[in-house]
Amino acid sequence: MHIIISIFGIAVFIALAWLMSEHKRRVPWKTVAYGLLSQFVFALFILKTKPGQMAFSSMKDGVNRLISFTNAGSEFVFGDLLKSGFSFALVVLPTIIFFSSLFAVLYYLRILQFFVRIFTYLFTKGLGTSGAESLASAANIFMGQTEAPLMVKPYVEKMTRSELMTLMTGGMATVSGGVLAAYVGMGIDAGHLIAASVMSAPAAIVFAKIMVPETDAPITAEVTKIEVEIPDQNVLDAAARGAGEGAALAINVAAMLIAFIAFVAMFNYFLKFAGTSMEQILGYVMQPFAWLMGVPWEEAAKVGTLLGEKTILNEFIAYKHLGEMTASVSPLSSRSAIISTYALCGFANLSSIAIQLGGIGGIAPSRRGEIAALGIKAMIAGTFASFITASIAGILV
Repeated sequence: MHIIISIFGIAVFIALAWLMSEHKRRVPWKTVAYGLLSQFVFALFILKTKPGQMAFSSMKDGVNRLISFTNAGSEFVFGDLLKSGFSFALVVLPTIIFFSSLFAVLYYLRILQFFVRIFTYLFTKGLGTSGAESLASAANIFMGQTEAPLMVKPYVEKMTRSELMTLMTGGMATVSGGVLAAYVGMGIDAGHLIAASVMSAPAAIVFAKIMVPETDAPITAEVTKIEVEIPDQNVLDAAARGAGEGAALAINVAAMLIAFIAFVAMFNYFLKFAGTSMEQILGYVMQPFAWLMGVPWEEAAKVGTLLGEKTILNEFIAYKHLGEMTASVSPLSSRSAIISTYALCGFANLSSIAIQLGGIGGIAPSRRGEIAALGIKAMIAGTFASFITASIAGILV
């Protein structure tokens, strides 16, 4: 029964996106079909075949091993403070710094570009997207919503409205490698996070093209290979730059969590006089969406709370609470926890609109107005992309 509901949920999410489409008759249904098929085939391979499960296990072990290396640096800096138990500041934030530095080195060595180009080719040929938007979508699997657009920096100013929507939605629907590692440090399954980030890239294209179909001619329409600048002089320069950017991101994450969690506490203080809480309200509002992904109705309100927190606040808070739910006396079922992991894996929240306006708007100042206008649409499309990824996971788990 849950499988049928997940399939129904996919249809509902696509229908809702179509209702919000700017050009309903121009929706490229071939792109939609190929995007959904590619997601399902990848999920089927990873979750249901022996080679896929071995790869899945290897990815988990690899990420966990890399995270263990972070502890060496943390122990040197923080010493005995680490022995006092889990601390977000001492365990999760250093992970962001190390992985940001690692990805900068991989980028300098052109290892990251190798994998990005594979996905770029698949997106261009299969989904029919332009070279620039395919490259940015592929980069979003590994990089953040402000870093990936830098790979297509020369083209952003001249992108069509549909390409710009794809660029923004890709950033909303996926997470960067450094942040993904931070979620693992919070106890979330590494394998499912990696699978979610890969699956959500084509899903982002699907929903971007449904909501803002292409009506113009992209200048990179037939281009499958775009050369990318290497900003660093050597490996040490790359590692240092990455560490610096990771530190800035870690400070930003810490600041947002302090502010947002404090706001939640303040709102809950006033809401208690009405006999409710922010978590309860979000749970009731998002409960139907959780159910449509295949979460049992009796747990849908709990998962709905997580979905609401991710959208209104950010995914760090939602994943923190997911970790607490799975470790509680009456934990979420394995099915609900897995679906939640996929549904929360993305940057689609209100603060990301401002982040993209600053990041992408800085690359293309003349398009700031259009970026601002597309912000809410991109967030909704990114949310639907994560929901549909979670629905496919719900069909297979």
